[in-house]
Amino acid sequence: MSSLATGVGRVLIAVYGILALAATGRSVVQIAEKFAFAPFSYTLSAVAAVVYIVAMVALIVPGRSWYRVACVTIVFEMTGVLVVGTLSLLDRQLFPDLTIWSYYGMGYAFAPLVLPIAGLWWLRKHHRIAAVGGAAPERAALDDQHVGPAE
Repeated sequence: MSSLATGVGRVLIAVYGILALAATGRSVVQIAEKFAFAPFSYTLSAVAAVVYIVAMVALIVPGRSWYRVACVTIVFEMTGVLVVGTLSLLDRQLFPDLTIWSYYGMGYAFAPLVLPIAGLWWLRKHHRIAAVGGAAPERAALDDQHVGPAE
């Protein structure tokens, strides 16, 4: 098991899974039933679904490459939430129907806004462990005591 999939990491993975299901379900229904009404909104819902799926998988699968995928995906997610959230407040005509990221995820109890913050915190907390490919706990504890820039 990946060092990222322990403790709080398991909770993050579970929430990513729930949002992946919610965003996938929402986008499939929106695209199938009324795509012509708000193609931009519904495409963003589908993009969000893919982002949540990839982030969840990247947090589960061990290894340096998947750690990087998790970082990139979660930064993309945070950017998407902030941009779409802000645009949905400023220009309601741009989003005639809601996406999971509209209004910073208000329709999902702001989980889309909080989740990438928690995910980036978790990745930062475990960056040295992932960088060495899941070092032994004793080595990871020594690495965490390192002061100065990351190597």
